[in-house]
Amino acid sequence: MAKPKSTKQKKLAKLAKRGKRSKRIKPAKPAKGVKQAKEAKAKPAKQAKAAKSSKQAKRAKPLKKAKAPKPAKRDESRKEGASLREVTRLPMAAPHMRIGLLGGSFNPAHEAHLEISLTALKRLGLDQVWWLVSPGNPLKDASNLLSLKKRVAAAQEVASHPRIEVTGFAGEKGSAYTNDLLTELKRRFPGVAFVWLMGADNLADFHRWRAWQEIFALMPIAVFDRPGFRLRARASKAAQRFSAYHVDESDAPGLAWLVPPAWTILSHPLLRLSSTELRAKKPKKKKGKGKETKSKKRRK
Repeated sequence: MAKPKSTKQKKLAKLAKRGKRSKRIKPAKPAKGVKQAKEAKAKPAKQAKAAKSSKQAKRAKPLKKAKAPKPAKRDESRKEGASLREVTRLPMAAPHMRIGLLGGSFNPAHEAHLEISLTALKRLGLDQVWWLVSPGNPLKDASNLLSLKKRVAAAQEVASHPRIEVTGFAGEKGSAYTNDLLTELKRRFPGVAFVWLMGADNLADFHRWRAWQEIFALMPIAVFDRPGFRLRARASKAAQRFSAYHVDESDAPGLAWLVPPAWTILSHPLLRLSSTELRAKKPKKKKGKGKETKSKKRRK
């Protein structure tokens, strides 16, 4: 028979049972809530990062889709700018040089321009002759005018002489008027003795040029015979106005050193060539010629 337990023993047994129960209880339940709170806090941060990355991706998409002709266009514009600078570049000149200036549209340049230049080099004792290709003649129709670049290139082929320089500087200047161009050249080359060269046909209508009297005062002028214009040039308004300053062609070698106004008329072998006649003789392309020949071949 088991002995009855005392009150102390009963109390101890109850305490032991309570200890066992306390060991079975898991105190991890509140920790789950902390983890959930941490996860909940972490989610918006992840979402924000994802949103930022999506925004960056959206911003980056146009860059990926962007095509690359823009750099090519820039390169083309740079090339065009470089070629224009080459066309409008002025030749080199040293002080005390004697340089003849032959201006015009050169549309196109021809052998008569070359003949005038060679005569000027020989008869006026010039060091160089510059062909100044203008943007256009205000007194002439510009509908058939080729681009400045093409006219300069064609003039260089015709000139083909070590002492003849071709430049489109007048086009860079932006003025089609001779007095503006000559004033700028004298400002840039104060130590150079310039002589303005022109044909007798230009002297006949010289009074129609803008500030033509100022041109006479800027530099000496050498006028070259042109077929059918010698008498008209001598009887022109400009020749009559400055008749007192005419220099005999026997004194032409010293013309460059004379104080303007000073001018002379030089006789030389005449070539019956003009840019207007050359443009008129240029054959026009017939439209549809290739198609007609093909159709004839098929019929045969």
